[in-house]
Amino acid sequence: MRIESKAPTRVDLAGGTLDIWPLYLFHPGALTINAAISRYAYCVIETHAANDPRIKLVSLDTNRAEAFPSFAALVRAKGYRLPLLAEIVRFFRPEGGFTLTTNSEAPAGAGIGGSSAMAVAICAALDRFTGAGKSKVDWIHISRDAEGIVIRVPTGTQDHYPPAFGGAAAIELLPGGERRIELRLNLDELERRLVVCYTGKPRQSGINNWEVFKAHIDGKKAVQNNIEHISQIAQQMRAALENADWKETGRLMHAEWSFRRRNLPTISTKTIDKIIDSSRRKGALAGKVCGAGGGGCVVLLIEPDARERVEKAVVDAGGELLPMHIDRQGVTVISP
Repeated sequence: MRIESKAPTRVDLAGGTLDIWPLYLFHPGALTINAAISRYAYCVIETHAANDPRIKLVSLDTNRAEAFPSFAALVRAKGYRLPLLAEIVRFFRPEGGFTLTTNSEAPAGAGIGGSSAMAVAICAALDRFTGAGKSKVDWIHISRDAEGIVIRVPTGTQDHYPPAFGGAAAIELLPGGERRIELRLNLDELERRLVVCYTGKPRQSGINNWEVFKAHIDGKKAVQNNIEHISQIAQQMRAALENADWKETGRLMHAEWSFRRRNLPTISTKTIDKIIDSSRRKGALAGKVCGAGGGGCVVLLIEPDARERVEKAVVDAGGELLPMHIDRQGVTVISP
């Protein structure tokens, strides 16, 4: 048997960091806005012969692999070379031997939810393999918790919804649980107005969100105020997007980035600042870092007729363009 799955990554347009429990509880009305993009994470499961219980895990993009004599041996292992893969396998408790291979189109430390997309793709493939019958929302929560186990700091949920469902959505962050609401907008028009570029692997990958989280919980007023502004901006951006008010969307994205970069000096870099500033001079309405920052990807909102000028400005400023479109499907699974 061969099972293949793929899940899109995402760009976050506003409200990031708020999805980490319990931050959103302190900011009533909090939500994040994101869109799934066609930079995919892939998972392939190939079963072994009935008398071969070995489990092999392979990551093509990181060039790592490990193997276990059986599922029981995987569970007993003291550590893993591919911990995200192993933790999700542990959850689904598959029977029989197989090779699970992953690959990703997200660059290292891109901040576009590559590990979350990978986790959702693995859940989808293992669910089909085991017949577990879990829902997409189940996969989202399994993925979130597996990531938390691996990185050992609080994790958010917004990164897992675009891989599961595709499209563009507001993730409402409510006491008792989050809720995904599809945005009422023209996805073709949004696609025409986005440019994504890569600025290099962040030196502080995975650290920035944790530092902001700690500062907020520890009562640092400046960070708490910045996050409240970000929460309010995300709510306003939702309305601007649904009204197709692109100038207002750009104004709000620029304001969101202004408050976000104040939280830590490591959230932006000289390259990121140069890309955003140069792009705005050439017709971009706004730009912001995807994810936690410190490097990774920048998303720009542009006037459609400025694309060529903006893309040249990105490259001249040291960015690598990442061609993409809005993914409409979310995770897909193919098996015989």
